Amino acid sequence: MKRISCKPPAYVNLKELYKGKLMLNYLWAGMILVGIIFAAFTGRMPDITNAALDSSKEAVALCITMMGVMSFWVGLMEIAANAGIIESASKKIRPLIRFLFPNLPCGHSAEEHITTNIIANVLGLGWAATPAGLRAMEELSKLEEDRRHGRLPGPVRKKGIASNEMCTFLIINISSLQLIPVNVIAYRSQYGSVNPTAIVGPGIVATAVSTIVAVLYCKMMDGKRRV
Repeated sequence: MKRISCKPPAYVNLKELYKGKLMLNYLWAGMILVGIIFAAFTGRMPDITNAALDSSKEAVALCITMMGVMSFWVGLMEIAANAGIIESASKKIRPLIRFLFPNLPCGHSAEEHITTNIIANVLGLGWAATPAGLRAMEELSKLEEDRRHGRLPGPVRKKGIASNEMCTFLIINISSLQLIPVNVIAYRSQYGSVNPTAIVGPGIVATAVSTIVAVLYCKMMDGKRRV
């Protein structure tokens, strides 16, 4: 099988990403601590206690609602996969996958997971897209291992450096065009929106723009690295 040569990677240090995530944890913990201290000095501790209890109750109710929504759509995606619909859809959008990931070897196992993730995101099933996204990243990591051992062509990178395919997949995943934002509709319905589906039109416009910008950014960065 003919392999397509790989472009220079996007050098993103995964350790730095982990440090950023840790910083967010410190930031949220600090905000909570400052709120509690401020409430203690201003005599509003009862308000903090009531807010914490009310928020906990709402969180449990929201989790139950979203659990049902997620279970329903994840089940549908599993049925679609077993019925061959995902495989058929993968063939239909293969030109798009080749355009977004030109260096991904043809028939690589990551391709199916990437396709499943994109389809789930387009349908607004962010939670259903997560398992496929994790599997896709795992397969892309194995692809890098194969390149490091010389089993596949491409530049050899140190461990902990994200590949160009990983960065492109992450950017596309974050921007994610959504035709039916199921999760947002469920949130709006849970909190008493009169018209929960009113978000569909603005959602399509916003995610279409973000996806176009994401694709242009990826291609622009590829072009810069080739120079």
